[in-house]
Amino acid sequence: MSGGVEWALHCCVVLTSVEEPIPATKLAELHDVSASYLAKQLQALSRARLVRSVQGKAGGYVLTREPASITVLDVVEAVDGPAAAFTCTEIRQRGPLATPAESCTTPCPIARAMSGADAAWREALRAVSIADLAQDVAESSGPSAMTRVSAWLTAPQG
Repeated sequence: MSGGVEWALHCCVVLTSVEEPIPATKLAELHDVSASYLAKQLQALSRARLVRSVQGKAGGYVLTREPASITVLDVVEAVDGPAAAFTCTEIRQRGPLATPAESCTTPCPIARAMSGADAAWREALRAVSIADLAQDVAESSGPSAMTRVSAWLTAPQG
């Protein structure tokens, strides 16, 4: 999983604290990350229709739907794509003791184990929403954490 997933998740969580669009530069400053790097993650979220870019002087990014309906898996797939983490290359069909292709009628035990792990991982990420993460921030960082984030994000720049 790329580091961009973490930044994208943080952006989605902090966007739950505001109603108006937040510029990418402000989000980058909040997270102390390069604006150009974060812009790539925000573009991926936008392509996946998880955030919307609002143009103009008061422009920036907003979530496109309720945080409870955006899952961690949605964000992971937006940034890193939907491909499985493991790709079987049929190693058992190589080398001096290769198993003939016609004998390989089912996935090998390694591919089955990795596929099962990938499915469990995806299900775990699908079970956690951006709203869940925002609530966890409030519980772990104090009830005023998201209010402070909102106030900082919406403070006039200057």
